[in-house]
Amino acid sequence: QVQLVESGGGLVQPGGSVRLSCAASGITISTYHMHWYRRPPGKQRELVASITADGSTTYADSVKGRFTISRDNLKSSVYLQMNSLNAEDTAVYYCYAEKRYGLGRADYWGQGTQVTVSS
Repeated sequence: QVQLVESGGGLVQPGGSVRLSCAASGITISTYHMHWYRRPPGKQRELVASITADGSTTYADSVKGRFTISRDNLKSSVYLQMNSLNAEDTAVYYCYAEKRYGLGRADYWGQGTQVTVSS
């Protein structure tokens, strides 16, 4: 059974930092592209950051220079370091694993972790 379990969310003050973790089980994440999405209150889910199987990273414009995605395949984990947080970063953050092969695709979502930026 595949599981993605996020952790590290919580309440953080504006300007603060938090590190999210996503622990995967049941899959070999080294073969997966890994992503962090978020769903702000009352808004649609949006892609925040991605890291490919070979380690290339991309970011949403709104988080460039503030967030860093990384992976540790030996620990089957993906991380999102978030700095200089502001109220607009308040959201439920989700980990997403994706792999495409031939005409097929395998993908999995975590349950999400809440990040609230407030004083």
